[in-house]
Amino acid sequence: MADQTNNPVAPVNDENLLVEDLAAPQPDMTAKTVKFIGQLDESNIDLKSQTIYQIIAEHPKNLYLLFDFTKLEYMNSKSIGYLTDWYGKITEGNGKIVIASAPANIIDILQAVGITELVKCYNSVDEAKLQLFQKDATPPQV
Repeated sequence: MADQTNNPVAPVNDENLLVEDLAAPQPDMTAKTVKFIGQLDESNIDLKSQTIYQIIAEHPKNLYLLFDFTKLEYMNSKSIGYLTDWYGKITEGNGKIVIASAPANIIDILQAVGITELVKCYNSVDEAKLQLFQKDATPPQV
């Protein structure tokens, strides 16, 4: 049996979650795009959250995450709780998160619970990329 501990970690890519590196403007920054696909609910959010917590643990300072919700269909309250926790941990480490391309039903949920007061939401991934490293981002979409 081969020793798998020496294998490099591959980019995360499964049916509901894709994590890709983004170019960061400074060498001490880490930036990634996190794409959730389908539904985030009781059946999968605990497992998916482990991936995000691992990224946070590996990059506790200057982590910038762009959450691409283009193909996200549904989020339950537990997934919203995780999003809030990730926001706290990342901003505590002088990082930032933004949300891109969330469907109207997801924006409605995020607005209802006040997440959009903390995390800026943008209409497109390109717009979110432009704003990710800005200190004073434009107001969230309404």
